[in-house]
Amino acid sequence: MRPGLLWSGLLALSLLIPQPLRAERVIVRDAEIESYLRELAGPLMAAAGLDAEGVRLYVVRDPRINAGVAGGPNLFLNTGLLRATRSPEELAGVLAHELAHIQGGHLARLGRRIERARLQALLGALLGTAAAFAGAPEAAAALLLGGQSLAQEQLLRFTRTQESAADQAAVAILRDAGYPASGLVSFLEELDRRRFLAGLAEEVYLRTHPLTRERIRSLKARLAAQGAPQPSAFGPALRLRHLRVVAKLEGFLEDPQRVLNTRTGADFTDRYARAIALFRSGRGEGAAELLRTMLGENPEDPYLWELYGQVLFESGRGREALAPYRRAVALAPREPLIRLGLARVLVETASRSELEEARVLLQEVVAVDPDNAFAYRLLGIALGRLEDYGGSFLALTEWALLVHRVKDAELYLKRADAKLGADDPRRLRLEDLRREVERISPEQKRGR
Repeated sequence: MRPGLLWSGLLALSLLIPQPLRAERVIVRDAEIESYLRELAGPLMAAAGLDAEGVRLYVVRDPRINAGVAGGPNLFLNTGLLRATRSPEELAGVLAHELAHIQGGHLARLGRRIERARLQALLGALLGTAAAFAGAPEAAAALLLGGQSLAQEQLLRFTRTQESAADQAAVAILRDAGYPASGLVSFLEELDRRRFLAGLAEEVYLRTHPLTRERIRSLKARLAAQGAPQPSAFGPALRLRHLRVVAKLEGFLEDPQRVLNTRTGADFTDRYARAIALFRSGRGEGAAELLRTMLGENPEDPYLWELYGQVLFESGRGREALAPYRRAVALAPREPLIRLGLARVLVETASRSELEEARVLLQEVVAVDPDNAFAYRLLGIALGRLEDYGGSFLALTEWALLVHRVKDAELYLKRADAKLGADDPRRLRLEDLRREVERISPEQKRGR
């Protein structure tokens, strides 16, 4: 996963407290989920001959089972699909199949102009908002309605010929990555079973990825021709990570009471989902108490510390949240989203010295995550409070462009120009941003 792209259109500081999730299809950002996907997808990208830095993985909040590629090396995974996979093998199979579409250049055959227009329709609704779990709020969620929803399905649609070709290429990708291909077969068999269940005959994955019994038979024949099944490369630790991701998605996306009624066991994943459900149902102290117990058993787990910090912060205990977030950063120093979570708490609760710490954190985040709109918004706030008004307006220009607020970008750009000194090295970036604004067509400007 590219270490960029936090789609969060924070409109005002008062919106730092997350609002209830209203949109079904928005981009989801979460450090733990992204870390797992990076680890699983990295060997697959290498086996496919793809540049891991060039392939973007997007997790879309959509309960439907679907995945696909659009507009080049952009891979979309619905939360519904992630929750439907039962093992790392199945998710790796799906990833290999989609990467095979990128490797094979299948989307290029749709016509580049149409493809790009449809991608822009899709991303125009997705970018700028987030259903971020730990560390960044949702703000003004965007819905994919009507033609945009149709555009999504059309973008992810392939012919049966392309699907079969991607299946065969996926087997080779999985083999070269050292992964078993059995998960792809078991996932397709599960979809084939689901198609006959009530209400699932029109499952979106089956519309965009035509599934036939012949595809499954062909895959099985290919695997049989390879001889003895390849042993799984996935140990207990990675299997637990998969189950944690599923539990986390369930905790944040399902009705909290339903989670509490169904997740009644004492294993880690049940307690993980329950802690999130307690938090979402307004029982912050119960969530915090459960997380403290889990942290006593797993003191080196950065994502537990991150979640604990989030629960404290969003329960009105901002100063108490600083220590858990600092611990999470220390345990996962390369996770920009965790740094962003700490910076968020600092900006909300800050003394002047802590604002300086937040500034450093946020500059580190945008250095490795240059499309991170939320980080630029927070950086603009922090710099403004530190009376660096030129830097503040420059950061807000970056934010406005990332969330497609062109008129705001023009306004902030003028203010940055007026505040930055003639010799300020940041003027180089100001001129780059000015050119970006000038390249936006008048029609686009009127529409934004």
